[in-house]
Amino acid sequence: MIRRSVILITAAVVSAVGLAIVVALPAAADWYGNRHQETNAYATGAEAKSARASVPRWLADEAESVRYSMRTTGGDRLLKATLPDDRLPAPCTTDPRPKAQEAALKEDWFPKDARGKATARCGLYYAYMDGTTLYAWQDNDDWLRAERAEPAR
Repeated sequence: MIRRSVILITAAVVSAVGLAIVVALPAAADWYGNRHQETNAYATGAEAKSARASVPRWLADEAESVRYSMRTTGGDRLLKATLPDDRLPAPCTTDPRPKAQEAALKEDWFPKDARGKATARCGLYYAYMDGTTLYAWQDNDDWLRAERAEPAR
């Protein structure tokens, strides 16, 4: 009888540990992968630029419904904003059409297929307009190259 109890208790413990691993592992992986990512929402471009120095200066102060996500350990960025009209911000260039990098960050408010839609470069950001909505993203490798090109201060 004792042997049977030991086997049942062992099986129950192994099952409980297995279930805990199945539940905890995905949560831990998500935390680990996103621990250096910060996401914020702002009412206007002016508010976003005031709150966070890394928001690009070319974003119009009048932009509304600004969503911004960044990796704190590098230069990956996502930006979504509603602009006053359907034109790209003035500093953006559309010629030649950029060969965009894939957006490294993922957010439910940022299109998964953005890379294929890029029509402009706004500073280091790849960008495109969808009506009056601006989608833009910055790639860490582009940011690193630009950082290395800066003269030492």
